[in-house]
Amino acid sequence: MKINLAKSAGFCFGVKRAIDLALKTASGKNKIYMLGDIVHNEDVVKQIAQAGIKKITCLGHGQGKILLIRAHGAASKTINQAKKLGFTIIDATCPMVKEIHKIAQGAEKKGYSIVIIGDKKHDEVLGIIGQLKKKPIVIDKIENIPQNQIKKLSKVAIVTQSTQNIENVTKIIYALKPLTKKLKFFNTICRPTKTKQEEIKILPRENDAVIVIGSKSSANTKRLYEIAKSVNKNTYWIASENELLRTWFKNAENIAVTAGASTPDVVTQKIIKRIKKLTCRG
Repeated sequence: MKINLAKSAGFCFGVKRAIDLALKTASGKNKIYMLGDIVHNEDVVKQIAQAGIKKITCLGHGQGKILLIRAHGAASKTINQAKKLGFTIIDATCPMVKEIHKIAQGAEKKGYSIVIIGDKKHDEVLGIIGQLKKKPIVIDKIENIPQNQIKKLSKVAIVTQSTQNIENVTKIIYALKPLTKKLKFFNTICRPTKTKQEEIKILPRENDAVIVIGSKSSANTKRLYEIAKSVNKNTYWIASENELLRTWFKNAENIAVTAGASTPDVVTQKIIKRIKKLTCRG
């Protein structure tokens, strides 16, 4: 039995940068606060909490305090409010997400109505919305396109949540084209996401079973699971080694393992170790 770990498994640049920045900031003397979780992974959230960074739900007095902006970004008004309250801002927003902010803002200034292809309640999408003066249209899937609303728009600029599935995005783009006179599409799916998705299209065909590792709140992990499951029905999505079942690997000679962009390598290695124990045929 052979375990094949995806080359792209685990932390992407943006997540690693955010965690490193958070831990570096925590080594100082100021109290550090964060509106929500730094990334969507329970192990990372626990690590950040143990470092002394406190999660809050609303802003209060900020003198002498630091507000750490999460990897997913935050609305402009949130950052401005924090500054007025006296917080020092440490911005751990992924640079690729920041680029989406700039693109959306630039298109809006040129008179385009903004459409975001992404999960409506995801933190990253809410952060993009929070950069704009006018409320954008958010579309998560082709069946949810508000056709009458789109038809009323003369110029449409489209950006995507950085972890979207390119197939889903392509379907939506083709459906939107006939509905408006001028459409401009910016493919803002990040490179690590593209790499992970390209690899997970191949691995399920070459292996008897597939294990996708990551939090159930992780959008990019969900996408990897959906792609893999569509190719190989023996695909399983777990967050820890305790969820593994021996029956998943019955008669399996090759097992593929991948992990979402916010999954620590230590978690992946624990799961690989557990798989080896469950499949030992000695």
